[in-house]
Amino acid sequence: MYRYFLFDLDQTLLDFHASEYKALGIVLKANGLSYSDEIYQDFKACNKALWLEFEKGTISREELFTRRFQEVFRRCGGDTAKLDPLKINEDFIRTMSVNGVLMDGALECVKKIRNGIADSRIFIITNGVTMNARGRIASTGLDRYIDGLFVSEDLGVAKPSKAYFDLCLKQIGAPGESCIVIGDSLTSDMLGAKNASLCSVWFMPEGDTESAIKTYGIDYCASSFDELYEILGRWAEARGGR
Repeated sequence: MYRYFLFDLDQTLLDFHASEYKALGIVLKANGLSYSDEIYQDFKACNKALWLEFEKGTISREELFTRRFQEVFRRCGGDTAKLDPLKINEDFIRTMSVNGVLMDGALECVKKIRNGIADSRIFIITNGVTMNARGRIASTGLDRYIDGLFVSEDLGVAKPSKAYFDLCLKQIGAPGESCIVIGDSLTSDMLGAKNASLCSVWFMPEGDTESAIKTYGIDYCASSFDELYEILGRWAEARGGR
């Protein structure tokens, strides 16, 4: 029986913030706007809040993309009157898509899983924009070690909904007991795993870990890629997969 490792993408395998920081600066400066660490931090906070709203189903993708750049325009110096936030958003996503940055140790961990855990299959599960995800994955070489990619934009539903995970499992033909979700987000990855009754690993946990484990029914926690690999190896071995 295959073992299916369902990896979140951003802040689990790829350093989303490093790519985001670089791309935002390129796009804003190209449009004659100022850019600083403060502007990025404001954008980052706004973006996080909007994605949480999207995960809850309270705003659409277009609203998310529009509002995050409307907020940036308010904070940048320069003439923004003729700038279309959705057009700037497209440029931003396109720029990010060729500027992928791996988390330290991520590629080595994925290689070890492929080579060291028998019958392993690695899939990426992510909310976001398909072009952005595919481009950053390819730009880092990560695409050579994964078996598939599931992006909310393609599926029409997003993590943490059970429907998202049901579609993923249906497309790969995997029973739930042979899958494990690995991710950094409590509200997206861990809640999604709980909603879909899947085993989970909370990667790089922060805050009140004990409370989060109870609230989200988390099975394992890993604070490094070495620890993650050992956990995944034990999980696979318990199912006859190592």
